[in-house]
Amino acid sequence: MAISANRLELLQIADAVAREKSIDRNIVIAAMEDAIQKAARSRYGTETEVRAEINAKTGDIRLQRLLQVVEHVENMSTEIALEDARSRNPEATLGDFIAEPLPPLDFGRIAAQSAKQVIVQKVREAERDRQYDEFKDRVGEVINGVVKRAEYGNVIVDLGRGEGIVRRDELIPREIFRTGDRIRAFIYDVRREQRGPQIFLSRTHPQFMAKLFAQEVPEIYDGVIEIKSVARDPGSRAKIAVISKDSSIDPVGACVGMRGSRVQAVVGELQGEKIDIIPWNEEPATFIVNALQPAEVAKVVLDEDAERIEVVVPDEQLSLAIGRRGQNVRLASQLTGWAIDIMTENEESERRQKEFVERSDLFMNALNVDEMVGQLLATEGFTSVEEVAYVEIEEISEIEGFDDETAEEIQARARDYLDELESKLDQERQELGVSDDLRSIDGLTLAMLVALGKDDIKSMEDLAGCAADDLVGWTERKDGEVKKFEGTLSSFSLSRAEAENIVMSARLAAGWITEEELAAQNADIGEEADGADEEDAAQPEEQVGGAILNG
Repeated sequence: MAISANRLELLQIADAVAREKSIDRNIVIAAMEDAIQKAARSRYGTETEVRAEINAKTGDIRLQRLLQVVEHVENMSTEIALEDARSRNPEATLGDFIAEPLPPLDFGRIAAQSAKQVIVQKVREAERDRQYDEFKDRVGEVINGVVKRAEYGNVIVDLGRGEGIVRRDELIPREIFRTGDRIRAFIYDVRREQRGPQIFLSRTHPQFMAKLFAQEVPEIYDGVIEIKSVARDPGSRAKIAVISKDSSIDPVGACVGMRGSRVQAVVGELQGEKIDIIPWNEEPATFIVNALQPAEVAKVVLDEDAERIEVVVPDEQLSLAIGRRGQNVRLASQLTGWAIDIMTENEESERRQKEFVERSDLFMNALNVDEMVGQLLATEGFTSVEEVAYVEIEEISEIEGFDDETAEEIQARARDYLDELESKLDQERQELGVSDDLRSIDGLTLAMLVALGKDDIKSMEDLAGCAADDLVGWTERKDGEVKKFEGTLSSFSLSRAEAENIVMSARLAAGWITEEELAAQNADIGEEADGADEEDAAQPEEQVGGAILNG
């Protein structure tokens, strides 16, 4: 037992523990000092302030009792009168501490056991701190280890100076590790928990594959080739997008290597996972077409606001583009960050025909014209009655078969229809209880006011309390898939900037903010961003009241 050993053995034990646990020798000695202090308090009373010091060179133990200098002594165990203190040290003042030597302590069995527990606890805490400090900055690295044991499908890995865990869902499907096997994994998280630092490893993380390529491809390690994104279906298939900063180097060829040597080394580590290496392109349409390889794409239509893209492929390419169980399109979506809708040329033709029929019917019913006129307007690209009502008259009269008189009549009917529609919408707005003052907000139409009323947004205060997301909706990306949530006004062609202007106008009208405050707020945005990072690098250490004077 360390604290019952002689002075030489005490230092030898401290050295041995420090080496075994890979911690600082001074931490072990400090733990021993704490253990001696605890044992001394149990001997002299828990109120007594005892200090134990172990000489790191000789192993000598010195015990002292600290007494605070006070004017009137109330507790003999912790206080000393100013007059008595000055008899020991003439420079003593109120609030100082006088150190009074204590005789050496003989430890009994209970005191020794208690001291042992203190030392073990302190050493364990120091070991945990050392492990956390060592691995917290290694998140994102690939590390090698030896399998220590397997528990309930989880694999415990000996990392040399710590233990990591590969949970069952972070292992590649169908791979089995046994005790003693060497394993390579990606450190994706290090947490300080009650039971000690937890080092979480993964073999399914997309960045694990990226790091493996960096080890196999010198151009990636040197920064000549950059990995832009990675998508994986662990154990089955993966896609990786790369770009070269040197136009003379082919990024795909460099990653494949001579006769596929480089990519095969990665495939071997990932249990035969098939890897598609895709050239990255800053144009989303081109990049998505590349990501859907080996399928051929006939046409793409982008919706940049919703980050969705419609991809049209030949009928015979549909199954190839989608892949088995949707794997190819799912990985392409994860790789690019866009939601991808795939349809065949026949499906797209049917959809276009359906839209044409719907627009033709709209014009026939709204303008009270025959089928031929409705189809002519739809063929010329008109999509709404508003377009017909407010375009230049020449755009209608120039349609084959139309003259100026016909064009004027069509526009008059379109405006009459819109006036009637507006009257109905205004009546519906009033029935819903939507406030009249909301009509003063720029950018809001009567149809929008009706939609707001149906969503129980009926007053200026209600609209002021909304966010832009509440009006136009928002998208969330999870596991590489984009999910869209609808807003109150999602069915209207309203941009996010327009929605923000509407909300801010409502807040101004409601008196939540003034024009001056809004201007000042916008001006302060840049200053706040700069000031957030300006903090004092160091602060003066807090002084503990009173000096410690040796009596």
